[in-house]
Amino acid sequence: MEFTTIDYTIFVLLLVLSSAIGLFYALSGNRQRTVQEFLLANRDMSCLPVALSLLATFQSAVAILGVPAEIYRFGTEYWFLGCSYFLGLLIPAHVFIPVFYRLHITSTYEYLELRFNKTIRVLGTVTFIFQMVIYMGVVLYAPALALNAVTGFDLWSAVLTMGLVCTLYTTLGGLKAVIWTDVFQTLVMLAGQLAVIVVGAQRVGGMARVWHVAQQEGKIAGIDLDPNPLERHTFWTLAVGGVFMMLSLYGVNQAQVQRYLSARSEREAKLSCYAVFPCQQIVLCLSCLTGLVMFVYDREHPLRPTQHSSSFDQLVLFFVMDVLQDLPGLPGLFVACLFSGSLSTISSAFNSLATVTMEDLVRPHFPGLSESRATLLSKLLALGYGLLCLGMAYVSSMLGPVLQAAISIFGMVGGPLLGLFCLGMFFPCANPTGAAVGLLAGLAMAFWVGIGSLLSSMGRAGGVPSTSNSTALPTAGNLTTVLATTLLPPVLTPSPTGLQRFYSLSYMWYSAHNSTTVIVVGVLVSLLTGPTPPAALDPRTISPVVPRLLCCLPPKMWQWLCCRVGDPAQTPSHGDATEKSNGMPNGLGPPGQREEEEEEGQGYIRSATTPAYALQETSF
Repeated sequence: MEFTTIDYTIFVLLLVLSSAIGLFYALSGNRQRTVQEFLLANRDMSCLPVALSLLATFQSAVAILGVPAEIYRFGTEYWFLGCSYFLGLLIPAHVFIPVFYRLHITSTYEYLELRFNKTIRVLGTVTFIFQMVIYMGVVLYAPALALNAVTGFDLWSAVLTMGLVCTLYTTLGGLKAVIWTDVFQTLVMLAGQLAVIVVGAQRVGGMARVWHVAQQEGKIAGIDLDPNPLERHTFWTLAVGGVFMMLSLYGVNQAQVQRYLSARSEREAKLSCYAVFPCQQIVLCLSCLTGLVMFVYDREHPLRPTQHSSSFDQLVLFFVMDVLQDLPGLPGLFVACLFSGSLSTISSAFNSLATVTMEDLVRPHFPGLSESRATLLSKLLALGYGLLCLGMAYVSSMLGPVLQAAISIFGMVGGPLLGLFCLGMFFPCANPTGAAVGLLAGLAMAFWVGIGSLLSSMGRAGGVPSTSNSTALPTAGNLTTVLATTLLPPVLTPSPTGLQRFYSLSYMWYSAHNSTTVIVVGVLVSLLTGPTPPAALDPRTISPVVPRLLCCLPPKMWQWLCCRVGDPAQTPSHGDATEKSNGMPNGLGPPGQREEEEEEGQGYIRSATTPAYALQETSF
C-alpha cells in the first residue's frame, strides 16, 4: 500500500519534533558548553525521564518487528522473559549503581582503571566501541529495508533521514536532548503498538476471541521446566539465563550507566531502575499481544502467497498495513513507531561512543585540554560517529549472508564485559593480569561458541543458517540474543551429538556462559599470579554487597578471595569500623560491621590524613 498525505505528515512531525528538542537544549541553559552538561545532562535529571530513556535505548525497531514475529511463529513462551526483569533490574539498582555513582565517573570504563589499571580500561573501551560500531549500521539499515520491501518507502531516503536527524539532535543537544527525545519516542512507540492491537483485535472479534483461538491452536504456552540448556526456550532458559542478559544491558552497558549517572542523586538513579520494571513488562505484553493478534488475523484474512514467502519480520509490516489501511494516519503512526525505535537506539549509541572515546582515549593523553575544547571535541565525536553510522548502514547493505554473522559479533561481547565488571566488583583478589586473561578467554569462548553455532547450522542446512536455536530480531543492546534472526524459517535438524551439542547451547545462556568464563579464568589466574595486595585495592571499587554475599563461605576461602586478609569470624567494634577490617582491606569488613553515617550519593569518606575509606553497605 502507499502512504497518504496524512501518513507522511505524521512521520515528518516525528522527525521535526525530535530535531526541535535537540535545538531547544542546544540554545537553552548553558547551551551544552561543558563536558558534564553535554555527556551527562549536568547530572540533574529526575527518575521518570531517565527510566523512559533506559527503556527506549533497548527497544529498537528490530524488537518491534522481531518479538511479534517470534510469538506468531512459536507461541507465547517468550513471554516468560518478563520473569527475568525483576532480578535483572533489582541487582543493577543495588549492586552496580552504588559503585558507579559514588565514584563520580563519566565513562563506565573509568571504573576498570580504578579497579585494575589503564590497560584493562583501554581493553574494555575498545571492545565496547567495536561492539557498538558493528551494530549501529544494522539497526539503521534493517528496519529501513523491511519498510522499503513492504510499503515502497524509499530505502536510502529512510536511512539518510534517520541518520541525519539523529546526528543533528545528538550533536547539538547532548545527553539531555537524547533523554527527552527518548521520552517522546517511547510514547510514539507505545501509541503505534497499541493502535495495531486495538484495531486488529476489533477486526477479529475482540481480544477474548484472539486469546481463545490462540489457545485452541496451541500458541498459549505453559511453563516448561525442562532444565536442558540446549532447549531454545524453557522457563529456566528465559527466567534465569535472561537475568544475565539483563545484567549485561542494565548493569554495565555504557549507554545505560550514562543515564544512571545523569540522575541528580543516587536515589533518583535507583528509582529510575525500579520504574523500568513495569515499563518493560508493558512493552513485552504489547509486543506479545501484537503477535497473537497477527496470528489470529492471518487465519481469517490470509496474506497473498508472495507475502507469505517474505521474511517473518516483513510479515509484521504486511499485517500492520493491511489492518490499518482504511484508517488514514495510523500507518504513518506505526512507521513513526518503528523510526522512533531506531532513533532512540542510534542516538544512545552516538552519545555513549562519544563519551567513552573522549573520557577513555582522548583525555588521558591530553590532560590539559580546556573545558571548551573538550566540549567541542565531544560534539565532533558525536557527529563523527553519526556519519560513521551512515557508512556502516551502507556496508550492511552489501554484507548479504554475512549480515547475520555481523550481528552475532555484537552479541558475543556483552557477556564477557559483564564478567569483567563482576570480576572487579565481587572478587577483591582479582588482579590486572587475571582481568586481561579472563576477558580474552571470555571473548575467545564467546566467538568459538557463536561462530561455531553459526557455521554448524549453515552446514546442517546446506548453507542456510538455521534458526532452530535462535530468537527474534535482536533488541538493541541486548545482542546476546542475536545469534540468529527470524529472517529465515526454522530448519528441522537431527538431535546434535558431540561438539554439535556444545554449539546448540541456547542463545539465552550465552551471557551467563561467557561471563562465568571470564570470572573463573580471572580468579584462577589472579590467585596463581598473586592476588591484589590489600594496600593497592580501593574499596570504593568493590560492591557494597560483597561482605554479605561472602559471609557464608568458609574462613579460608574468604581469605583467598579477599586477598587473604583477616578472618570473617572476627567482627570489629563500632569504634574501630573505619580503621581496621577483618577479611577485607582498607575498611571493607565482613557482615555485621557498622559504618559511619554518610551523605547519600557520596558513599565514601576520605580522611584528611589517611587514605582509609568507609563503605556504606547496600541491602536488597
